[in-house]
Formats: sequence, structure tokens, C-alpha cells
Amino acid sequence: MKHVLRRAVAWAMLTMLLAAGIATARSIAESLSEVAASALPTPEVVAAALPPEARHTLELIASGGPYPYQRDGVVFGNREQRLPLHARGYYHEYTVTTPGVRTRGARRIICGGTLRSLAECYYTDDHYQSFRRIKL
Repeated sequence: MKHVLRRAVAWAMLTMLLAAGIATARSIAESLSEVAASALPTPEVVAAALPPEARHTLELIASGGPYPYQRDGVVFGNREQRLPLHARGYYHEYTVTTPGVRTRGARRIICGGTLRSLAECYYTDDHYQSFRRIKL
């Protein structure tokens, strides 16, 4: 229901901008495709199908750490709105180590809710470009 309302509000706003000459047809088309993409269901992945490093990160999250990186557990802002919308502070991010990479790499697990909760977690292996909801 939220997605339907969100899409309707986006259409109304973009129509007004176009009528006022503030937006171009191209910018409106790009905005609408973003709204449509955010309304699509998030793909899922079974936890057992994740890389072993991701399964280890899930264990660390459930136990409260210790985490290998100082930034693990920080608030994830969801600025691109690729995950369901919640108040700031709802999501936290955790690094999934990548063998052979000296930096944090691109793989992360994002979990919503309390710090040790695994009820709503997502996996990304492309640094937040796409997410799959983790099914435990």
C-alpha cells in the first residue's frame, strides 16, 4: 500500500514540475523508473547459500561481536532507498570479509531493528547497488 501511495505522490509532483517547466521529460522518466524500482519486491537468498564469510558475519551479529572492522554496526542510512523505508537508525551495516582483499571490500550485511536482530537482514556483494533479503 505504501508503494502505491508513494508512486501516486511521485506522479503528481512530477506532473506539476513538468507543467511549471522545472522538470524535463527525461528527468521525469528517470525519476519514475526509480520509484517503480523501489516498489519491486527485494530478491531473497537462503542463508545457507551465502558465502561462508557472510554466514560468519551473521553469527557475529547474533552474538554482538566482536567485529573485525571498526565501522561494523554503524547506522546504514539507506539514502538510495533500495531497502524498505524506516526511520534513520533502524538499519546497521556489517562487513563481510572478502578473501584476498586488504580493504573492507564491497560485501555487506545490513540488518534492521535491534543490534543483535537477524529478523530483517539483507546481503549485498556490490557495495549497496543491489540487495537480497536473507532467509534464515
